[in-house]
Amino acid sequence: MQLKRLLLLLPVFFTIFCFTASAQAFDNAGAYMDYITKANDELTQKYLFYLSGVSHGKNARKVEKRRLDVVQAINDTRYTVMGMPPYKGDRTLKDTTIVYLKMLNSVFNEDYGKIVNMEDIAEQSYDLMEAYMLAKEKANEKLDEASKRQYEMQLKFAAKNNITIVNNQTELESKMKTAATVMEHYNKVYLIFFKCYKQEAYLIEAGNKQNIISVEQNINSLQKFADEGLEKLKDMKGYNNDATLIAACKNLLIFYKSEAEKSGAASDYFLKEENFAKFKKQFESKPSSKRTQQDVDQFNNAVNEINAAGNNYNKANAGMNKERTALTNDWERAVKRYMDDYMPKQQKN
Repeated sequence: MQLKRLLLLLPVFFTIFCFTASAQAFDNAGAYMDYITKANDELTQKYLFYLSGVSHGKNARKVEKRRLDVVQAINDTRYTVMGMPPYKGDRTLKDTTIVYLKMLNSVFNEDYGKIVNMEDIAEQSYDLMEAYMLAKEKANEKLDEASKRQYEMQLKFAAKNNITIVNNQTELESKMKTAATVMEHYNKVYLIFFKCYKQEAYLIEAGNKQNIISVEQNINSLQKFADEGLEKLKDMKGYNNDATLIAACKNLLIFYKSEAEKSGAASDYFLKEENFAKFKKQFESKPSSKRTQQDVDQFNNAVNEINAAGNNYNKANAGMNKERTALTNDWERAVKRYMDDYMPKQQKN
């Protein structure tokens, strides 16, 4: 007897079951096994529908109802499988399927529930973003390990009952494999981008506060992270030989490095402004009747110098802001195109 190969779960994705059944008898092992495996498609589509929403511009919070639908489907299926009879006294396939569904329920209900909350604060810092992605990775590892154990038991059941597993790939399996590799590549590039993106934000904040020490510290960190990121991107290959995402990230990192170098001028300007404020205070503290022409000339020269320095600083800032906006827009377009081109779309069934 031949059966379509059971869908082996992959990192990020998994097979789940949702169907109605009574405690009926099955004529043969193939029918018993096929009854379970045929349920894969409906629930896999549910999850791909959830994933499709997350990947195509919607955050996890916005598609939370889809996750809860998957949780409900897992629970319904678990109780259905619990009502199935053992096959000729053999409970192994039934019991391992129930254990597997319990694991899915735990991961979706607890791990992914926490991940939804983590997403809300992930962009506050690189460490939080890294923790958020690591949490998703760990949740997926749990699912992958559980699926492998389940698959091994399915193979044993098939071998014990002379069932041949046919290695043909379904459309859903193809989508799952594609989605896994698409997200793996994106996450690697995104973390490189995000580390510099956040560091630049700290530099801008320090500049707005005119904190010279903090500016210098953040300049050094931004240069370091940009260099590290560019080095990582050198050895990275584009997904499906498409390096557009990598190129957009590289262009931003080159800008961040240049920005860090140019920000040294900001420190000089802030220092000049600080010195001018002291000089102005000293000048204004002297009664006008006691000011010499030299005092007035020195003050006027200082005003002209600080105004010229301020104009140069503002001009440089305007240029960097324009370049940053253009490159950030390029990055966002590259991400959108990458997801639109390569992330499988799944409509609600």
